[in-house]
Amino acid sequence: MKVYTYSIARQRLSEVLDIARTEEVIIKRRGVENFSIILKKTPKSPFDIRGIKTRATTNDILDAVRESRSKAVEQVAPNPCC
Repeated sequence: MKVYTYSIARQRLSEVLDIARTEEVIIKRRGVENFSIILKKTPKSPFDIRGIKTRATTNDILDAVRESRSKAVEQVAPNPCC
């Protein structure tokens, strides 16, 4: 555990945060208040995925969406035979 004064922690904030990745950091302010800094890990979203490179243009994607939507409408349309 590392201990810093408020003024030193403020001057070296980047360093303090890097240290807090591996251990607790205490910041003392005016000798009365003590603050603890620890890394809080947040779970990753299942939607957080890496992008892919493709040669598809915006128009290619829009055409594919329009085509898939028109097929869905054809499948849902009622049968006019009766």
